[in-house]
Amino acid sequence: MAASAGLADTAIETFIGRWSASSGAERANFHLFASELCDLIGVERPKPSQETTNVNDYTFERSVAFKASDGSTSPGRIDLYKRGAFVMEAKQSREKGRPKAIEVKGQTLDLFIPDQEPRGQRSAMRAWDQLMTSARRQAEDYARALPVDHGWPPFILVCDVGHCLEVFADFSGQGKNYSQYPDRRGFRIYLEDLRQTAVREFLARLWTDPLAFDPARHAARVTRRIAERLANVSKGLEQRGHNAEDVALFLMRCLFTMFAEDVKLLPEGCFKTWLASSVENEAKFKHELAQLWQAMDKGGYATIAAGNVKRFNGHFFRSASVMDLESKEIGELLAAAKHNWREVDPAIFGTLLEQALNPRERARLGAHYTPRAYVERLVGVTVMEPLRQEWAQVQATAERHHIEAETSEKEARDAGGKGDRKTALDKASDAKSSRAAALATIRAFHRKLCMTRVLDPACGTGNFLYVALEMMKRLEGEVLEAMIELGDQEGLDWLADQSVDPRRFLGLELNPRAKEIAELVIWLGHLQWHYRTKSGDPPEPILNDFGNITLIDAVLTWDGWPTPKMVAAPDGTRIETYPNARKTPWPEAEFIVGNPPFIGGKDIRAELGDTYTEALWAVHQDINDSADFVMYWWERAASILTTKTTALQRFGFVTTNSITQVFSRRVVARHMTAKRPLSLLMAIPDHPWTKATRDHAAVRIAMTVAAAGQHEGVLREVTRETGLETDEPRVDLSVRAGRINSDLTLGPDVTASKSLRSNDGLCSPGMKLHGSGFIVTPAEAAKLGLGRRAGLEQHIRPIETAATSRTGREV
Repeated sequence: MAASAGLADTAIETFIGRWSASSGAERANFHLFASELCDLIGVERPKPSQETTNVNDYTFERSVAFKASDGSTSPGRIDLYKRGAFVMEAKQSREKGRPKAIEVKGQTLDLFIPDQEPRGQRSAMRAWDQLMTSARRQAEDYARALPVDHGWPPFILVCDVGHCLEVFADFSGQGKNYSQYPDRRGFRIYLEDLRQTAVREFLARLWTDPLAFDPARHAARVTRRIAERLANVSKGLEQRGHNAEDVALFLMRCLFTMFAEDVKLLPEGCFKTWLASSVENEAKFKHELAQLWQAMDKGGYATIAAGNVKRFNGHFFRSASVMDLESKEIGELLAAAKHNWREVDPAIFGTLLEQALNPRERARLGAHYTPRAYVERLVGVTVMEPLRQEWAQVQATAERHHIEAETSEKEARDAGGKGDRKTALDKASDAKSSRAAALATIRAFHRKLCMTRVLDPACGTGNFLYVALEMMKRLEGEVLEAMIELGDQEGLDWLADQSVDPRRFLGLELNPRAKEIAELVIWLGHLQWHYRTKSGDPPEPILNDFGNITLIDAVLTWDGWPTPKMVAAPDGTRIETYPNARKTPWPEAEFIVGNPPFIGGKDIRAELGDTYTEALWAVHQDINDSADFVMYWWERAASILTTKTTALQRFGFVTTNSITQVFSRRVVARHMTAKRPLSLLMAIPDHPWTKATRDHAAVRIAMTVAAAGQHEGVLREVTRETGLETDEPRVDLSVRAGRINSDLTLGPDVTASKSLRSNDGLCSPGMKLHGSGFIVTPAEAAKLGLGRRAGLEQHIRPIETAATSRTGREV
């Protein structure tokens, strides 16, 4: 049942008035409050609890069992649970003077005249927010304790009965990155907000169709449609002789202009209006668009904008080259511009844009892209898990300082009541110092977060870097919220080193077009996040040329790169050489994550050429020649990780699932048993990656995350995979903990087993038929004399080949 937009005002006001006045016990009030809230938003009330727990999919007091490391369990109860939707934990703050009272303090501390600000205002929220933070942690613990087949709910809800509801979401299905939804500005729904029809409809949909809020769902459709439009324009320009790389850069400028218009960096509607007029007047297109881009580069007047425009800088508009378009092609740009660019998902935009702009890839424009959930699965463990662990420690330290401040404040009030002003002032000073220490702790973490670098050494179109950026921005939102709750003032976000921004997200990429797309993807994502979470525009220049994506071969460089040196061979032909070939230097980073190219060890020479392959092998003599190409990235990251002075904390890669086979596995095993070893913190040995299309084979991959030292890890194995041919695949994973071996197994390391000398010579495996080398056709058997030479039939006998299902002869 959907929430009714025409709900009687009296019912809403009655609900708000009834519960705003409530200050009773949480347990006594929550069930009734939640039931009446369901009525208000037009959804079914929770069902009665059943004795059989596994049928309690929408109920109050749903029981769960917490598992300890020793295997023991302890019981718990979820305040309200709806399977596949949410876990809700309820608290009820009380007015002053009641049990569990909230101490209200203003920005200016006066220990002798207690402040009387209403509960919930920002300057009075410190203790209240601690209550809500504790409830959130408890809700996450409950979600973790749910049965495996229930999966992680997409939402965590924290309810202060009669006051507000806090919303946190994680659509990855991993439960490791619940963050404020939709963002820091809108995650808290106050009781008064229920007067808004949109808020009631939001809650109703959260109850009934929670996955509808997964941004990947609707963003995929919008992004595909835009890519299809661009493919049509790109194809026409290339047919008229334009260079594919120039076409790509031109169209990316067009795309960013569309985005700038939608976020009001350009006057609202100006670009769409101008495109519509240009459909009927092709002659003005090139001149007026070039003038707009020149103005966007340096700032100044633009005819299209009918006024001055902001200075964008960066390098997107440094060259204002514009191509002539036909009326139909301008119409395609207009259709693309009419989409809501706030809804375009950068996590998949880059892949689809590459397909649209690459003549060889264009036929695959409808092909399945890498699902965002897959990327989050690796980024979450590699980057976010250690950052969130550190943030939890920082919160605990800040909370301890807060408790110390409260204690000092109480002692100051007591002393003031007794007339002991000196003691009161000393304790007030102690409280102030403790508050300052709490804020300093969180500020220090924020500075460290802003300085954290993430490197993708095979970044392609930037999907992994964008996802890492967005997940870190969500964490930054929580940090800023905590700073403000402690009395800090927001305003330094866009100053140097005071915000998580694109400069710290580093990429290496060999393809010039992919490099340009990666930069566009990261900036689009960063600015989208700004406009979702802040009011006003970022300071000029809007873009910065940070040079964070480097055009380079990540595993091999040489003097004169990227052009090989041509020398004369003894036979007079000219061959490529790679003078002073060496490993490519990688920029320093705290985390490395990515998806290097998939080339099997046996295919490297055929794919990359003889001379390049020989140079690669000569430079990387510590890698077996038969190892897959992706292992050159794995080996390099592992070497950096185990260097004494390294800044690197973890690395995580997508590899082919043949990483468990002997030649690739040796790279992993050597680092796990080295003098300075590393360990696998997470491994998925066999995971779907792409769905087969008619012209491309399906790929099975592995994911590994490593850290220096000896650690246990988590092995995840696929238990079910469905919907792989859609934009919403589902992959369920089992979880086991322990020491992960180099072949991505737990338990005894069978790869280290050795043959028993006592078994030598005891038996023989006999003759083995390997491959088709011993198979001949009937015609070939006849040439060998079958049927003419006596006794030959004992040696050339019929065999049915399972692989081909055709009759042959075995020699």
